[in-house]
Amino acid sequence: MHTGKVHVALVASPGMGHLIPVLELGKRLVSHHGISATIFVVTMDASLSRSQLLKVSGITDDFLDVVLLPAVDISARVDKTTGILRQMAMMVHEALPSLRSAILAMEVQPIALIVDMFATEAFVVAEEFMMFKYVFVTTNAWFLALTVHGPNLDKEVDQDDHINNQKPIHIPGCEPVRFVDCYEQFLRRNKVYFRMGTEISTADGILVNSFYDLEPLTLAALHDTRKVGLAPKAPVYPIGPLVRPVELSLRGEVLRWLDMQPKESVLYVSFGSGGTLSAKQTIELAWGLENSQQRFIWVVRPPVENDSAATVFKSNGVNNDFLDYLPEGFLNRTCKNGLVVPKWAPQTEILSHPSISGFLSHCGWNSSLESIVNGVPMIVWPLYAEQKMNATVLAEHIGVATRSKLLAPKGVVGRDAIAAMIQKIMVDKEGEAIRAKVKMLKSCAVKAVSNGGSSYNALAIVAEECKIGMQRRNAKTG
Repeated sequence: MHTGKVHVALVASPGMGHLIPVLELGKRLVSHHGISATIFVVTMDASLSRSQLLKVSGITDDFLDVVLLPAVDISARVDKTTGILRQMAMMVHEALPSLRSAILAMEVQPIALIVDMFATEAFVVAEEFMMFKYVFVTTNAWFLALTVHGPNLDKEVDQDDHINNQKPIHIPGCEPVRFVDCYEQFLRRNKVYFRMGTEISTADGILVNSFYDLEPLTLAALHDTRKVGLAPKAPVYPIGPLVRPVELSLRGEVLRWLDMQPKESVLYVSFGSGGTLSAKQTIELAWGLENSQQRFIWVVRPPVENDSAATVFKSNGVNNDFLDYLPEGFLNRTCKNGLVVPKWAPQTEILSHPSISGFLSHCGWNSSLESIVNGVPMIVWPLYAEQKMNATVLAEHIGVATRSKLLAPKGVVGRDAIAAMIQKIMVDKEGEAIRAKVKMLKSCAVKAVSNGGSSYNALAIVAEECKIGMQRRNAKTG
């Protein structure tokens, strides 16, 4: 498969939120830039099969090599207090011997290793095989700026100003990061997170799933290495938006229901593959949807108390009996204008449907980009990880979303506030600017990834670097 072609390897850390953009990057390198790619997937799920992954990504066997590294088991070393970031770092560390062996066994060793930002520890393998090192940041450029700037901050000043006095974090050239929005691991000075920030800056290049029209200020600052402390050898390449394409053949109850609704009349509600709400918040959301008098599709999960990321690496049971946790009579009262779906729905296909006019989302970055590329305005409801920063980017920096003044998950957002947010982005005059801005960015997104667009050209530079590197390697060995 790799004969005569430049060959790169990509590493996806655990979780669909990381895997999907890495798969899309691999597909883009192969289909648009003539590069052969192998994707190594780190997983803790021993039951996960390669065929399942191919189905999720829409990849055919002869198009892209997808290799599941042997499942890692960290269960004996984690408990309820072990954070998501720490768990991912442990899994990547455990997978390194398998990654090393897999690359060593290749007939043609890759010229470059592209890892997502949570797998930067794999750079040691790239160094062993004298490969280019690239990191792919699967979230926004503002979070990248915070991550690479973090190790440069003075620990004592940081502790006093940003934690004790709750002052904003000032990143040269970028919007300041408010204390309430800041990534929790930054505030805790998490060693794994700060190590990532240091390792990212040692890369030969940094790819980010964003585009110039989306984050012009932050991307300009990231290109000025004097401002954010990046090493000069680590240029930033905005290559997004990379999102999973619509599967046209996919039909089912949800899409058939959407076919029967008027154009731009339905709100889609989903908190991603890992997000959960408390029982009280689930009830308030149900009343908010009902009181808004707007059509909706709601992907519901059983509530979980005090853990908004309860299903990131695990299921929270199989309780699909909505009567146990939705208001009495809710399903009957909303059956004409609402559809309640247990746990999962085909999000990409839903957001691209002409009947959709709004998205109430946990604002994971993949979901946010999917909404933007389809011109769908958002109600952002951050739950965990960097989602509070995503929410600020979307609602304040870009202007494609609205959000509650109450910071979930600390409190409960009431039904009246929820109904008001829904009406704002769906029908109210107040939401016209949001609706117009997201439609404009939909057009910008298409241009960015099209031949000759800014993101297409940025990835072409990376591809060319790999091709030149391969030529030099062949010249040395030949």
